[in-house]
Amino acid sequence: MVGWARGHRWFLVVLGLGVVLRAVTMLGYRPAIWFPDSYTYVVTALKLRPDLVRPAGYSVFLRLLEPFHGFALVAAVQHLLGLLVGVLVYLTARRLRAPGWAAVLASVPSLLDAYQIELEHLLVSDTLFGALVMSAVCLALSRSVGWRTASGIGLLLAAATLTRTVGLPLVVVFAGWLIYRARGRVLAAGVMLAAAALPILGYGIWFHATSGRIGIVGANGVFLYAKTMTFADCAVMRPPADLAVLCDPRPPGLRPPAQEYVWSPDSPLVKLPGITFTEENDTLAGRFASLAVRSQPLGYLGSVLSELARSFTLGRPVYPDREVYGYYEFPATPPAPPGRYPAMAGAERAERDYEQGPIVTRIVEPYAGWMRAYQRVARLPGAAVLVILLTPLGAVAVRRLRPDSAMWVLPWTTAVILLVMPPAVAEFDYRYVLPVVPAACLAAAFAVSKPSLHNIPRNVRI
Repeated sequence: MVGWARGHRWFLVVLGLGVVLRAVTMLGYRPAIWFPDSYTYVVTALKLRPDLVRPAGYSVFLRLLEPFHGFALVAAVQHLLGLLVGVLVYLTARRLRAPGWAAVLASVPSLLDAYQIELEHLLVSDTLFGALVMSAVCLALSRSVGWRTASGIGLLLAAATLTRTVGLPLVVVFAGWLIYRARGRVLAAGVMLAAAALPILGYGIWFHATSGRIGIVGANGVFLYAKTMTFADCAVMRPPADLAVLCDPRPPGLRPPAQEYVWSPDSPLVKLPGITFTEENDTLAGRFASLAVRSQPLGYLGSVLSELARSFTLGRPVYPDREVYGYYEFPATPPAPPGRYPAMAGAERAERDYEQGPIVTRIVEPYAGWMRAYQRVARLPGAAVLVILLTPLGAVAVRRLRPDSAMWVLPWTTAVILLVMPPAVAEFDYRYVLPVVPAACLAAAFAVSKPSLHNIPRNVRI
């Protein structure tokens, strides 16, 4: 045991610091920090049924912890999941023969980034989603992939998809990876696809039974409409009369961020009769978005690229607005209720039935002040994320890695998809970048050390 600890001493130091920082956060911000989406998640957990806007995976997670009646426990479990991701990154890198220094560095952002720790303390789905995705990535890099492993990967991806729908494209990516690993044999991929499809289809049946609609959410059209309003020009699109009501006469440069077209009372979509997410409104919004993309493909591409570029800034400009941006900083005073008043629906019930006490955040000094000071200096700049993502590509170009040294491909592709999907179908958000980092760091660790597929038996047992 002493010899093992000595061999992994630098990682144990980093892990220990990560534990201490999370303990200080728990002491400084009690019981957790609320986000506008938190209220909907909790209400859905208390009356478990599919939500129109977001899948219920995180609400199921909250429901499992509900008997303990404490959001402090929820935050503690999320911090443990954050630590788990760092451990998975390190152990997977070492198992595939990455140098110790590369494995330790790959784990540092997950364990020590102040914004990652703050995200874990928020009552939102991203920490759970990130842990599910990284568990699937590390499992897919196992030495052998039998039917049990393939089933586990599929179930993890299904759980990730039912936590955040952005996980759905990863099912296809992982199927392709398993086929590659098996030299074209599709049985492992088939088992994984079946294991992923069954929970997703089951949720879809439940969603249809409660809403009468097909899918796992009922807001795809609404969010894509909001996305296209960053560039849509109705003079170019020439929409029919029923779609023209969704036009905004202001030039794109003078329009608010995309999210305002979903939540603001001034949004053309929100002004329509009924709630924003009715089937009729969602279908109408989807038709408008489809016409906008077809009419202005370059405008759509430019919008995606400009939003994606926000992930790679050296600083951290305020976006999409001061209110949302403020939720990602350790606060000096308890956060005010969200400006989106629909988000508060059911808050009293959350207070009475889940926490059995007030749902405000109590800020306790000096611990909270320590975390605010730490956050001012300990964060991963967006420019560093870009460097990490480019490292495997640079290694391929310079060192001409062989096909059997492609262990970086799966985590790198996972990171890229998770980074690109939000600005492609909705908008950029700082919290969407953080789950990307562990996979990108693992890919970089593999790229600098050239782990070979020869380290893993080629036979794939089913």
